[in-house]
Amino acid sequence: MKAIVWTKYGSPKVLQLKEVEKPTPKDNEVLIKIYAATVTAADCELRSLKIPILFRLPLRIYVGLRKPKRITILGQELAGEIEAVGKEVTKFKKGDQIFAPTLLHLGAYAEYKCLPEAYPVLKPANMTYEEAAAIPLAGNTALFFIRDLGKVQAGQKILIHGASGAIGTYAVQLAKYYGAEVTGVCSATNAEMVKSLGVDKVIDYTKEDFTKSDETYDVIFDVVGKITFSQCKSSLK
Repeated sequence: MKAIVWTKYGSPKVLQLKEVEKPTPKDNEVLIKIYAATVTAADCELRSLKIPILFRLPLRIYVGLRKPKRITILGQELAGEIEAVGKEVTKFKKGDQIFAPTLLHLGAYAEYKCLPEAYPVLKPANMTYEEAAAIPLAGNTALFFIRDLGKVQAGQKILIHGASGAIGTYAVQLAKYYGAEVTGVCSATNAEMVKSLGVDKVIDYTKEDFTKSDETYDVIFDVVGKITFSQCKSSLK
C-alpha cells in the first residue's frame, strides 16, 4: 500500500510517498481502508519537533532519538470503511463506514490502518468522509470543554478566543446548539467564516482587546492559550 512516510525530523520535505506493507488486523482490531485523513497542528509539531522543550526528549525517546523509528507514518484522525475484522471483533463488520482517532498509533497518512475495535465510531450517512475525519480530536476536545467542563447552557454568554481554528469552529457551533449567546474572537480575515457558524458577535483581536471591555461572560474558552486567567478574570461574571 502507499503511505506518506516520515523519515526524519524537520520540515514537510522530510515526508516521502512510499510503498509499505499492508497491515493485518489482530484479533481485537479492524482493518480500515482510509478515504480521508487530517493534517493537525500536533502532526506538524511532532514532525518538526517544534514543541515545548519539556516534551522533546520524552517524545524522542518514544518515537526515536535521531530519527523516527517506532512511528514512521503520521496522522491522528481518519475516516474510511472497514475492510476486515479480527476474530474477536463484534461491533463492526466489513463495509461499515467509520471515523476514528489513531491516538498513539498514528498512521493515518496511508491507504490502510489497523486500529483496536474500541477506537472507531460509525459515520452518519449524511456526513462526508472529509467532514467525519475532522471530528475525533478537535470535535471531541470542543465537546469536552463546552458541554462537560464549561457546562454551557441556554441563556449564558460565552466568549471563544480562537473561534476560527479547528477546535474553535466546533466550540462555536456547540455553544450555539446549547443555546448560549456566543462572541467569537478571531482575525478580520476569518470573521465572515465565523459569522457563518452562528456567532452573535465577532471581535477582531488585532483591533480590540476584549479584556479591556466592560462586557462580562459566564464562560471564556481560550482555545489558543494566548491569555492568562489573571488577564481575563475581570471579564468573567
